[in-house]
Amino acid sequence: MSNQITMEQTPLNSLDRCDRCGAQAYVRAILVSGGELLFCAHHAKTYAEGLKPVVAAIQDESGKLANQAAN
Repeated sequence: MSNQITMEQTPLNSLDRCDRCGAQAYVRAILVSGGELLFCAHHAKTYAEGLKPVVAAIQDESGKLANQAAN
């Protein structure tokens, strides 16, 4: 039996802000340690490689940006 933690991923909204710059967050990085980091699409791309060793899951909703641009 594993001791894996399952966290329900709620959709990100306009109140969720990037931990780096304060812009609207479109990516949630759930850390192996149990915490989470929120990033705008730009900073998610910037830090993606460095996060790989410490991230358990990524919730990427940056596709919402393409939908907004199309409207």
